[in-house]
Amino acid sequence: MNDETETYRRARFHELNEEAAARLELEERHGQVWSTEELRGQFEVLTFAAPFVIVRDRKSTKRGTLEFQHSPRFYFNWQEDR
Repeated sequence: MNDETETYRRARFHELNEEAAARLELEERHGQVWSTEELRGQFEVLTFAAPFVIVRDRKSTKRGTLEFQHSPRFYFNWQEDR
């Protein structure tokens, strides 16, 4: 199976993890940030495709995408599906 997004995802994965940031810095760059525990509370995880995760908001049922960095593990840059 050919994944047309693989090249972009690999580049973005390395970019995010080479510049892994603390929570406050991520909040300055991307707005709201979630820890793994916070993510589980607010979202249902549908699919991981590093460095992206497809989620559904538990309250609004809206689907969207978050990015994440590996260590420290934080999720950020919420983009609602259109």
